[in-house]
Amino acid sequence: QRQLVESGGGLVQPGGSLRLSCAASGGFFRFIAMGWYRQTPENEREFVASITSGGDTDYADSVKGRFTISRDDAKNMMYLQMNNLSPEDAAVYYCNSRPRSGWYTWGQGTQVTVSS
Repeated sequence: QRQLVESGGGLVQPGGSLRLSCAASGGFFRFIAMGWYRQTPENEREFVASITSGGDTDYADSVKGRFTISRDDAKNMMYLQMNNLSPEDAAVYYCNSRPRSGWYTWGQGTQVTVSS
């Protein structure tokens, strides 16, 4: 089974930081380009950041300079370091394959709340 578990979300004040983690099982993780996505009740799931098997990264314009994606293939893990968070970043964050999501079964996501 190809499964994902996201963690690391929580409540943070504007300007604060969080580090999200994505744990993958199965699916030949080290060979798969992966991405972070986010969704709010008002919007469809949107792309946040991606990283190829070779380590090349890409970011949505809204997070460039604030978020950093990374991966540890030895641990089947991916991370998203989020700095200078704003209320607009509040969402449920998911990880999955990229550019086509769905190689893994979607996890439950991790909630990020940005509020003072």
